[in-house]
Amino acid sequence: MTRQTRTEMLRLLEDHGLRPRKSLGQHFLADPNIVGRIVAVADVGPGDRVVEIGAGTGTLTRALAEAGARVVAYEVDEALRPVLAEVLDGVDGVELRFRDAASADLAAELDAGPWIMVANLPYGVGTTILLGVLRQVPAVTRMVVMVQLEVARRLVAGPGSKEYGLPSVIVRLHARARVEFTVSPQVFVPPPRVTSAVVRLDRVEAPAAADRAVELAAAGFGQRRKMLRRSLASVLADPEAGLAAAGIDGTARAEDLDVADWLRLAEVADG
Repeated sequence: MTRQTRTEMLRLLEDHGLRPRKSLGQHFLADPNIVGRIVAVADVGPGDRVVEIGAGTGTLTRALAEAGARVVAYEVDEALRPVLAEVLDGVDGVELRFRDAASADLAAELDAGPWIMVANLPYGVGTTILLGVLRQVPAVTRMVVMVQLEVARRLVAGPGSKEYGLPSVIVRLHARARVEFTVSPQVFVPPPRVTSAVVRLDRVEAPAAADRAVELAAAGFGQRRKMLRRSLASVLADPEAGLAAAGIDGTARAEDLDVADWLRLAEVADG
């Protein structure tokens, strides 16, 4: 089977009596050119191991396998099993796991790395999955994900911008990230109401104080309109003293601090 055009995908779904399920955030990618670009950005080739989150109708799964990778593909929707069986017939190197990747212990289920994660992430849970992999699954060393453009901007945002928040801090602690290209709604079945974007993240070694820095940032951004001396009161015994020790103005707000500030605060605030 060639890579799926919109016509081919609609035929597949119709043949199996299926429709995309809004409850699962399903928007299937139906553009062979975009599929090819994602595989190229992921830099996947023979011998690579890929974990795919959300196999869908298998168009990206097949392309990754045809590039020579061994693919472990998670898919929450059991109804897609016959579609994937048809699409992947004769394709070697693919293991399908029909369960929810959002609740799976990927650190335990994937053997030693390196792994590349490639995914058209479902709306609603995509950011949670990605940030969880960054923090908890070090075997995944590269991530190429399709997300809503608004989410992509938050992932790569820097201090002072309106998009900058806790996801930005987590990404900057664990990876180098960049938006590769945007994707029109019209290449999906059904088309979402928003533009999407493909983001590549390459893991870096997280600093020792990363988890504490995330805890502090979570408190700060949880009350982002408040000054830090107030928003950090729940996570620091003495916010004023801790901020002073880190050389941070207590009247600043969470969006004013870069990752180096959060790390310095994490290192000195608890004495």
